[in-house]
Amino acid sequence: MDLGGTYYNTKPQVEALEALLRKLPDPTEPVLPPVDRPKPRRARQLDADQIQELIAGYQAGATVYELGDLFGIERRTVSNVLKRHDVPMRRRGLTPKQVDDAIHLYNLGWSLARVGGHLGVDHATVLAKLRERGVPTRDTHGRPRS
Repeated sequence: MDLGGTYYNTKPQVEALEALLRKLPDPTEPVLPPVDRPKPRRARQLDADQIQELIAGYQAGATVYELGDLFGIERRTVSNVLKRHDVPMRRRGLTPKQVDDAIHLYNLGWSLARVGGHLGVDHATVLAKLRERGVPTRDTHGRPRS
């Protein structure tokens, strides 16, 4: 009968346990407070009256961004509500005069984001219009793209 077996030479096991103990925090040190993470939010549900108010606001000229801020929802949610209720969406592109202004400002060294902010559109809209007109664009460091 083998009484030692697997546990006969315990030195490697003891060393492994001691290594694990060294990794544990010092019990005399104060415990750090738990990390304050934001709790996942539940999607906000609009009731029928709020939906009608949202639709009326959009038809009166409010933007999806303004309505999102007003109702405490994302602009994509506003767009989804409007689509579900078959409300025709407005496209806020740039007029030819605004495109000319965008080209001028971009050629002065303004960034796409700054031009877009000035004209009230996304930087991607400005980029698309510049490309349509064949304007050479710069990379994020201001160098001409190859």
